Amino acid sequence: MFVDLTAAYGTVWHHGLTCKLLQLLPDRHMVHMIKEMVGNRSFTLTTGNCQRSRLRRLKNGIPQGSVLAPLLFSICISDLPTTISRNFSYADDLAIMHADGDWQAVEGTLSKDMATLGEYLQTWKLKLSTMKTVSAVFHLNKEAKHELKVSFNNETMPLCSEPKYLGVTMDRSLTYRRHLESLRKKLTSHVALLRCLAGSRWGAGATTLRTATLALVHSNAEYCAPVWCRSTPTRLIDPTINDILRIVTGCLRPAPAVNIPILAGIQPAELRRSGVTLSLGRRAMESGHLLQSALTRP
Repeated sequence: MFVDLTAAYGTVWHHGLTCKLLQLLPDRHMVHMIKEMVGNRSFTLTTGNCQRSRLRRLKNGIPQGSVLAPLLFSICISDLPTTISRNFSYADDLAIMHADGDWQAVEGTLSKDMATLGEYLQTWKLKLSTMKTVSAVFHLNKEAKHELKVSFNNETMPLCSEPKYLGVTMDRSLTYRRHLESLRKKLTSHVALLRCLAGSRWGAGATTLRTATLALVHSNAEYCAPVWCRSTPTRLIDPTINDILRIVTGCLRPAPAVNIPILAGIQPAELRRSGVTLSLGRRAMESGHLLQSALTRP
């Protein structure tokens, strides 16, 4: 289940947030300062004919776009109730997952956990979006087409065959083909941008093009790479990356692809993805990391 909250940041209950901050922070002066930053905000409404409403004070919500907002929201939901399913949260992106050999057991467990989450959200004045909260099935055989009937408040949650979570599009067998196809299109647009930089009158140098490639291309091409880098469709993005490196080095298309990363001074895409995966593995072995239990399981 992928849980979506309606206007998550805009509906944060100030009084509830203050109570949770007092439990976490020993300094009341710090809590008071945060309370003033969050609560001391007002707004007016201006219509098309320049009529303006009177000043009103915001009673809920935290400033969106600020560095502090995701942290405050994480504190707001830090005491999510224990569920039978495993729950995952990153700021306002929530998900619960349950595995079982019986479809009825899965549906019953998820429905029960959704009711538990619903009570919690109602207590802390957060609202669950029944239109955007979706269920998904991940399975390797034809049973993956089974439509889950997970209910919440006597309403069946919609089923999504390719849900998107934290910017990664997933499919029923977790091949990540749709995600990698979308990533290839995004990288192709960067090819056009770098070609304009390389062909401009002032002539961007190799150093500038290399820096732009690392910032625009590889940062996107390696996002969540440990999740999908072992998938077969990963090869879809490598030719596009090679085209970009040809622009950086000035090599023509007949040049062997294996030599282009060396000339550009950038590791091959496969090695960079492996490096990112190994780095995550080392961090996951550290104490307290989310993935430590999965890697140290006997």
